[in-house]
Amino acid sequence: MYAATSRDLVRRAELTDSRLVVDLCGGAGTTAEAILELVPIDAQVVSLDNAAAMQRVGRRTLADPRLTWVTAPAEDLADHVPGVADAVVCNSAIWKTGVRQVFAAVHQVLRPGGRFVFNVGGGFAGVRHPDETSVPTGPSLNTLIRQVAARDYGYAPPPATEPAPKLPLDTIAEHLSAAGMTVLDTEVVAQHSTMAEKKAWLSIPVFARPDGDFTHAQRMDILDKAYALTTPDTPTVTSWLVVVAQRPRELR
Repeated sequence: MYAATSRDLVRRAELTDSRLVVDLCGGAGTTAEAILELVPIDAQVVSLDNAAAMQRVGRRTLADPRLTWVTAPAEDLADHVPGVADAVVCNSAIWKTGVRQVFAAVHQVLRPGGRFVFNVGGGFAGVRHPDETSVPTGPSLNTLIRQVAARDYGYAPPPATEPAPKLPLDTIAEHLSAAGMTVLDTEVVAQHSTMAEKKAWLSIPVFARPDGDFTHAQRMDILDKAYALTTPDTPTVTSWLVVVAQRPRELR
């Protein structure tokens, strides 16, 4: 799923003539790999992330002289980009950054007309693709996780009210405007995967469930028990809000 979302974002960034592209919050380099497949042979890619452990994995699996790894917070982007970027791409992580500061830094490094392409998980953006409710998948892995946590750890789920989205589109548009960028396009898309892929996703600490006072080891125990109640190839659908923004071209 992460590879698929990377390819989707990179396609929207229109990198055909790019010379410098930033993979923001790039982790182990899956999005950087998708970028390298589309940029010209003499282009440069900077993959910036503050997780050195993930980058060590990426360095072992993705050796390309066009790629530079930078270990730094997203908010410090402008201090680490060696020139003017044609595009900045961020997959699955913008919601966990200081959005106002990051958007300002992206504006600072982009050339006029350069694109900023990113996505936000449907739950964080408050959006849902029709496929998410129309595909019969049985109990979701998140539902089973809550049930196992309640059974084995005394977890008390929060009241069954719809939580306010953390980063809805109107807030995104407001922050982009404040940073001097404009929204070119938005789309709610569905990514189809399997229960096995969903388990892999929920094994990543920042995405692990449930919320509350659990250690990562406890969350993984809950995940394993919940996953055992599923079939690995059961289809799952995840919604994403995709945003394409741009630093406006300079008026002549």
